[in-house]
Amino acid sequence: MTAPAAIFDLSGQVALVTGASSGLGRHFALTLARAGAKVALAARRVDRLEELAREIAAFDGRALPVALDVTDPGSVPRAADAIETELGPITLLVNNAGVASTAAFLDQDEATWRATLGTDLDGAWRVAREIARRMAAHGHGGAIVNIVSILGLRAPSHLSAYAAAKAALISLTQTMALELARHKIRVNALAPGYIETAINRDFLRGPTGEAMRKRIPMRRFGQMDDLDGALLLLASDAGRFITGSVVVVDGGHTLSFL
Repeated sequence: MTAPAAIFDLSGQVALVTGASSGLGRHFALTLARAGAKVALAARRVDRLEELAREIAAFDGRALPVALDVTDPGSVPRAADAIETELGPITLLVNNAGVASTAAFLDQDEATWRATLGTDLDGAWRVAREIARRMAAHGHGGAIVNIVSILGLRAPSHLSAYAAAKAALISLTQTMALELARHKIRVNALAPGYIETAINRDFLRGPTGEAMRKRIPMRRFGQMDDLDGALLLLASDAGRFITGSVVVVDGGHTLSFL
């Protein structure tokens, strides 16, 4: 029997985290590095990743900043080639890059709609397809974690493009899991609720956020650390028989909409 802590160990794994320059992506990269993975830090601007790479190196982790624009088809294989050259074959993908736009449905313009789906859905598909093909070709299998949202499971107002993209990514996660299982590739989705970050902190602590907090059964917003257990479960051998699942981490928020 494997020791409980050992099954969450990611030593020997090569992880790619998209959207790693800030917010949840940055936190996910640190979590995976602390668990022992070598981590490729991907974002459009490499200069924003250098500080994170130094932070990981400070606890003897290994990190590689790499330029990757998920909306550019040519950027994805170039980034994957660079990662494989420096770190080795990718065994873990955290598909995190995303954007959100707020607008009433009647006021939404087509450019914003396309830009949101182009990043949150098309970009996630583009990266997952490239990395899954490489995992299958290498024959070592792997794990893909698509970062979705509880807004892909319920109907929010003023976020139609974002919610549509996340709902579609949940469906894509399930079809990927079905097709890729024979290649020993597990595919799951992590669906955070409202998690406090530097970007949304002022909003969540304001009057609108306070009203929202009262609808969460646990009566608080999540902290980024609250996602660590679920992420490591899906990324490690602890979740070796889990595929096609959506793991919701929201303090019970979705329950209040049933």
